[in-house]
Amino acid sequence: MSLRFYDTASRRIETFEPLEEGRVGMYTCGPTVWDFAHIGNFRSYVFEDLVKRYLRYLGYRVFHVMNITDIDDKTIRRSNELGCSLEEVTDRYIAAFFKDIDILNILRADEYPRATRHIDDMVEMIAALIGKGYAYERAGSVYFSVDRFPEYGRLANIDRGELVAGLRVDADEYDRHSVQDFVLWKARKEGEPFWDTPFGPGRPGWHIECSAMSMKYLGNHFDIHMGGVDNIFPHHENEIAQSRCATGSPFVNYWLHCQHLIVENQKMSKSLGNYYLLQDLLNRGHDAMAIRYLLLSTHYRKLLNFSLSGLDMAKQSLRRISDFVFNLRGLAAPQGRTDEIDAVIERSESDFQAGMNDDFNISAALGTLFDFIHQVNVRMETVKEQDVKNILGYMNRIDSVLGVIDHDKPQKLDDETMQMISEREAARKARDFKRADEIRGALLKKGIVLLDTPDGVRWKFES
Repeated sequence: MSLRFYDTASRRIETFEPLEEGRVGMYTCGPTVWDFAHIGNFRSYVFEDLVKRYLRYLGYRVFHVMNITDIDDKTIRRSNELGCSLEEVTDRYIAAFFKDIDILNILRADEYPRATRHIDDMVEMIAALIGKGYAYERAGSVYFSVDRFPEYGRLANIDRGELVAGLRVDADEYDRHSVQDFVLWKARKEGEPFWDTPFGPGRPGWHIECSAMSMKYLGNHFDIHMGGVDNIFPHHENEIAQSRCATGSPFVNYWLHCQHLIVENQKMSKSLGNYYLLQDLLNRGHDAMAIRYLLLSTHYRKLLNFSLSGLDMAKQSLRRISDFVFNLRGLAAPQGRTDEIDAVIERSESDFQAGMNDDFNISAALGTLFDFIHQVNVRMETVKEQDVKNILGYMNRIDSVLGVIDHDKPQKLDDETMQMISEREAARKARDFKRADEIRGALLKKGIVLLDTPDGVRWKFES
């Protein structure tokens, strides 16, 4: 079964066909670095990571570009509020962003172009639009003439007649019914960074940034563009208009958009006290992989209701997976392999692919995984040594897509911790159960769980 998913532009399920066999060019809207990213942002970033990982699982070479918006209305406002340079502000939040995505096991993009480092590319594109009659200058600013692009509004499915005509909008973000011509270059204002250009000093508008940077690294025409549903209009609509008019060629083949996240059935808001940064949740003791699991476990085109009880359920689901892998790694299985286990693995992997190929149906894919765990558990007493290797190999392949097993946890303990385990064993043999329990409790505080088995004590990290 081929990979098929919903394309926002065509508003139907499409079969994915890359422009170049075996290779995918993918652009995703990255952070605007005026503040720390919140869990709503990470809902999109985790979904984009899932898509990228699955494409790689299918054997595609994925070249991924994610922009960093380090100049726009918000970044400038924050810089002025803090009384420091734009670069000082944005560098701080860029570092925090990379720290967070690493914690959530989000694979790094191949390129992270920063808007302020691609001004020349934007100026060149704006000049091309002016030269072709798609853009015009007014009072030092440059605007895109929406009337010159008849297809404007198709991505967002907007009736052009609904748009208020004759407006020129300088803001980076605006209501979907209040726009006509949008700004490409903003005339210099007091208190704002600026660059000298043929059309005067100023700075770029938000929309031109992504067009210039995506085409710089992926070419005028590439495979996939992704982002949250809030990016559809005006941002992605404007990207299409300016990109196609500047180059005269197609821009993007497939558009994927991720739905919003709400918290406890309410819109996330600082005033409601339900606005979470990743660090907020980690400080409360929640596991990063449980957060990742919860963010990816709802289909991307459905509203995700994020809740603390949902995090607890995600933790339990992860525990099933980690305990399964843990038990297999410690299993003393006899040599050989069985046809039955081979068949279970083959059937499960086929079903997993069928789920993911169906518009990234993560619910079906996860259901297949847990059914597989059940099928193996009921056969655990008959599995052979090669079966164990094959099962673990399959789990690694699935986790290359999901990215929820914490492979960074060390497989060895430090000498002090090993000494504590030895002391507990000595206490048990001396029937000093009080001391043995004290040591077990101390280890548990360090996140280490002890399991007493017929083959001796084993340990694992708490999941």
